[in-house]
Amino acid sequence: MTHVSVRRGLLYVSIAATAWGTGGAAGALLYRTGGLGPVSVSFWRFAAGAVMLLLASRLFDLGRVRGLGRIVVTGVAMAVYQTAYFAAIAESGLAVATVVTIGATPVLVAAGARLLLGERLGAAGLGSVAIALTGLVMLTLDGGSATFSALGMGWALLSAAGYAGVTLLNRASTDEPYATAMGGFVVGGLCLLPLALAQGLLPSSAPLASSAIILYLGAIPTALAYGLFFAGLAAVRATTASVISLVEPVGAAIIGVLLLGERLTSQTAGGAVLLLAAVGLLALRERRGSSLPG
Repeated sequence: MTHVSVRRGLLYVSIAATAWGTGGAAGALLYRTGGLGPVSVSFWRFAAGAVMLLLASRLFDLGRVRGLGRIVVTGVAMAVYQTAYFAAIAESGLAVATVVTIGATPVLVAAGARLLLGERLGAAGLGSVAIALTGLVMLTLDGGSATFSALGMGWALLSAAGYAGVTLLNRASTDEPYATAMGGFVVGGLCLLPLALAQGLLPSSAPLASSAIILYLGAIPTALAYGLFFAGLAAVRATTASVISLVEPVGAAIIGVLLLGERLTSQTAGGAVLLLAAVGLLALRERRGSSLPG
């Protein structure tokens, strides 16, 4: 794989997180339009993403799958955090599940990166993480009723642990990011297939519209986003990448306001500004750190 600069790595992770933000809206449309359950949506997301990358590999050199053990663990972890996240939503609601899952991820990644990769955040980095988490809470818990459940919190933390594991496992070891993503989708899809069959694999209504949404879900928030994310991890520290990923709910909020008619409040706007400011500070710190000698 061609060497990825820090600047390009930051761009890749930012695009991936923004694309992930559109995935939630696409999933919600699938629930509404096709009557598919969350596990079935996750299965089709992985299956469509794998097919997209397989077709792309016929046209472009996406590399070969290397490190079979890492690919298998990546795929299993992806299936775990997708399923656990949906279970957390069922137990505690979307807002609490989002805050705990996405908020706990950079904390777990920071701890794991320090212990396993020797990455240091420093006081400025820790401050940026704290600002980002504050913005996340403001953005997600905007005056709505929050339902706290011990089981829901457990599912959310399991989801965060799975996502953190994928990030740490593929940090600076992804020589072929798109091949890695494709292998992970295949393994993750196989893990989810039995649950998806039990839940109902095929859309119960609007098959053409559902197929179009699945194609988008597989192409943009899955194949493109995960490939770019893994490519970015080759150049960007794991904790920085996980904090940049916090812009995902910002993208989802913008879509909600522009396309779904949701209300934009001052708290939502303030949370988005804090999140984006923290991401900008960390990105600037990452670029400055990469320019230092040695």
